Amino acid sequence: MDELREQCPWDKKQTIHTLRQQTLEEVYELTDAITNEDWKGLKEELGDMLLHIVFYSRIGAEQQQFTFDDVIEGICNKLVSRHPHIYSNVKVQDDNDVKQNWERIKQQEGKKSILSGVPPSMPALVKALRLQEKTKKVGFEWDNTEQVRDKVDEEIGELYEAVASGEHEEIENEFGDVLFALINYARFVNVDPEHALERTNKKFIRRFQRMEDMAAEQGRSLHDMTLQEMDELWNRVKKEEYKQ
Repeated sequence: MDELREQCPWDKKQTIHTLRQQTLEEVYELTDAITNEDWKGLKEELGDMLLHIVFYSRIGAEQQQFTFDDVIEGICNKLVSRHPHIYSNVKVQDDNDVKQNWERIKQQEGKKSILSGVPPSMPALVKALRLQEKTKKVGFEWDNTEQVRDKVDEEIGELYEAVASGEHEEIENEFGDVLFALINYARFVNVDPEHALERTNKKFIRRFQRMEDMAAEQGRSLHDMTLQEMDELWNRVKKEEYKQ
């Protein structure tokens, strides 16, 4: 990185701001590798992420803000301070105790709210999950799955009422409440909602593209088919998958 920063015209021009979007893309590529359990891809994407960490650290050193060693020392110190059950005499019973201790320590470090660690720019679905996980640590949580299921049913009913009213803003509000409640339900049944939705996205893409192939085998295009004809292709694709 030192050589690139000093000798490469492109690397010389980069700032923390120009690298930001590329870092986001690398994170998404990393998550794709994780979702697909692509270990070779995971290794490669971790290397790309490490490159970005080194790059930001080099720029930080140039700005006399911090060095790569500072980054490593900072995270090591944080891990030690937030694991007193390992590095001190604090006793814990399970992982829930660990999470609660973690949040208490963050508060002692100066965090004004238990929610302050949730980035504002985080995608909404993931943000909702993190908000719920964080408030759970202080006991703001449903007692059981049945309560959450009832809440989902309640929110869906309110959504239908809003749709009947025709008030767009209210429909949007209630739709958001339904999604938030479903994410809560996902937590209670031990499902990662982001991962689940991405699996469904991939399944839809796979099936739709197979429909396109089937239509092409008939010398046709989906553009020329009726909804009923496409639905028949869709059902054929599903039957193919069930047989595999």
